[in-house]
Amino acid sequence: MSQNIAQKGPQTGPLLLYNRTTARATAHASELTNAKAVTTLAEAVNESDLIFTCVGDDTALDSIVTAILSDNRISQDLSDKTFIDCSTVHPDTSRRTEAAFHERGAGFVACPVFGAPNMADAGQLIVVPAGKRASIEKVRPFFDGVVSKKTIDLSSGTGADVDVGRASTLKVLGNTFILNTVGVLAEALVAADASGLGVEPLQEWLGLFAPGPFANYAQRMVGGDYCTREEPLFAVDLARKDLGHAYGIAKEGGLRMKNVEVMDGLLEHVKEVKGVKGDVAAVYGAVRKGAGMEFGNQ
Repeated sequence: MSQNIAQKGPQTGPLLLYNRTTARATAHASELTNAKAVTTLAEAVNESDLIFTCVGDDTALDSIVTAILSDNRISQDLSDKTFIDCSTVHPDTSRRTEAAFHERGAGFVACPVFGAPNMADAGQLIVVPAGKRASIEKVRPFFDGVVSKKTIDLSSGTGADVDVGRASTLKVLGNTFILNTVGVLAEALVAADASGLGVEPLQEWLGLFAPGPFANYAQRMVGGDYCTREEPLFAVDLARKDLGHAYGIAKEGGLRMKNVEVMDGLLEHVKEVKGVKGDVAAVYGAVRKGAGMEFGNQ
């Protein structure tokens, strides 16, 4: 996202990049035009009108919000700031974040995104904003044509302020579709192998029937990427966090998400084998193991 904001966004000055590990922000800024790294949250917030955040989980978001609101170098009056959070978190976390920023006069938009890293690089994300209309309108110029191919505005058609939790609810439920499909894909590939059909015909069919992300997942599974890569594209702990949030939301409505239970069980096995660096695609290894094969196919 930062690459497209820096190069295509309507801001008048450089994009400011902050990371808790300063070297990462510095290295990333050096790869972009119209961007510079800053070393403190205070500098990032004080010099910006719109502040995007994207962190791994609810605890990290709570931490960064607390850090911003407790930093005495940052003005108590944040009425000229709008915070846009693109993290995948529980709806209640988004609501809590909005309330905390509103107490200081700031605007807030919950704006999770759908799309793999290559889609983010290409500006082809799907963004899902919810919140006060005035805040959404401030950030809308950074959506379609900059970071996204489509905006699902949850207040579209009404023009009304909406609960920020709606965006997070859509995100975590959408992620169950993605994750459950990856699990089904892993099972189908192992069944094709075990039955004697072989994975090649199934992959060919998948490329014709559902080209794109899931065909790519199949290639990562069959090609062995799932058991050889050193850094995950979608880390097992983050995936299980998303499934847990979705399961909790469903449970509050009286629903048991059995597919989520199955996928979480596969991811639990991935965690046992690969640890925190396990990737979602490694459920293929978990299914292989359940079929009496080796976890790895290398």
